[in-house]
Amino acid sequence: MRVEILAVGTELLLGQIVDTNSTMIAGKLAENGFDSYFQVRVGDNLERIKFAIRDALARSDALIICGGLGPTQDDITRDAIAAVMGVELELNEDVAKVIEEIFSSRGRQMSKNNLNQAMVPKGATYIRQVKGTAPGLICPVGRKVIYAAPGVPYELSDMLDRAIIPDLRERSEETFAIASRVIRTWGLSESKLAELLDPLHIDLEGESGITLAFLASGIEGIKARLTARGETTEAAKAKIAQFEPRILEVVGEYVFGYDDETMESVVGRLLQERGMTLSVAESLTGGLVASRIVNVVGASDYFLGGVVTYATPFKRSLLGVEASDVVSEESAMEMAKGVRALTGSNVALSFTGVAGPSEQNGHPVGTCFVGLDVDGEVSAHELKLPGDRDRIRQFAAISGQDLLRRALVGLAKKSGVQNY
Repeated sequence: MRVEILAVGTELLLGQIVDTNSTMIAGKLAENGFDSYFQVRVGDNLERIKFAIRDALARSDALIICGGLGPTQDDITRDAIAAVMGVELELNEDVAKVIEEIFSSRGRQMSKNNLNQAMVPKGATYIRQVKGTAPGLICPVGRKVIYAAPGVPYELSDMLDRAIIPDLRERSEETFAIASRVIRTWGLSESKLAELLDPLHIDLEGESGITLAFLASGIEGIKARLTARGETTEAAKAKIAQFEPRILEVVGEYVFGYDDETMESVVGRLLQERGMTLSVAESLTGGLVASRIVNVVGASDYFLGGVVTYATPFKRSLLGVEASDVVSEESAMEMAKGVRALTGSNVALSFTGVAGPSEQNGHPVGTCFVGLDVDGEVSAHELKLPGDRDRIRQFAAISGQDLLRRALVGLAKKSGVQNY
């Protein structure tokens, strides 16, 4: 079943926002075995939206539209769909009631234009809104179908999972199940990971119903996704389970997690399994590491806290740093020892370096030293990080946690400078 994606919004064409919604939809379609050959963006213009819808339906069996379902004058996706269907828009009392209840529950008075969101093309069914005020739509056009969902990402994601993908599966004449497994890595470039796994990729060409794809996710690493088809979900998962160990044999030391796991959630789990606590001392990262750590539910079980010692005098007075060069291995180790002594944690991480825009004490931009103190065993690691100021800080945060992960699982990082 061929499914096309249409993103509506003039702001997309002007480059004012990035179209992450089409990427999200495409990923969910791929995970569920649907072919998608075209993605289109169109501005808030009725005639051009109608043209884009008709053009898509001429090529594909189904169309998923995101955006243009709000209450304002430029939200005209409903009007365009109704015109293509050749029907009128009708006020759906059930949808209107839900919208009114949403505003009432928030203690706010509803503007009359919000009822625009309760207008549904005749013959269409609506997808109940549970994350926002705008409902989605399922609109039959002959033997084909149009789905419309809000452009707010978390509202769109909810409707995809709850209604759109299940409806597509029901309409599809194929009877198969899809399973996927995302293997998350850190420390390898996308090209290097692909090179290392190329022999396995070639082998998969002879395998039935298994594909291997790579996804560069910036500061979250590189993902290798295994997707399999089978008569049942269990059969598809069994294919993946049989093949996955072959990937781990090649790049296992770089694999930090699976599916929706993050580096900090994995580090947190390892600390809990070992009954250990963590503290951090940050200069270069300015509190970013602590923020990422506490974003994990249950972090209070193992994270004691941290300090941001951005200025040199505070490194010395709070953490006892004596190194003459505060951007150095010696300084990173003293920071780690200092914050561990201050908090009484089992483990401490520290970060010092140069985020830019200019070098410091002869150290080029992108230089980072990570200190690690695990029950009194202290070490430091130098990193060479790419990118602008923000990316350097983000790379430092995840790279430092990866060094801790390796220490906790007994994968000692090779000595020397690590280039990312």
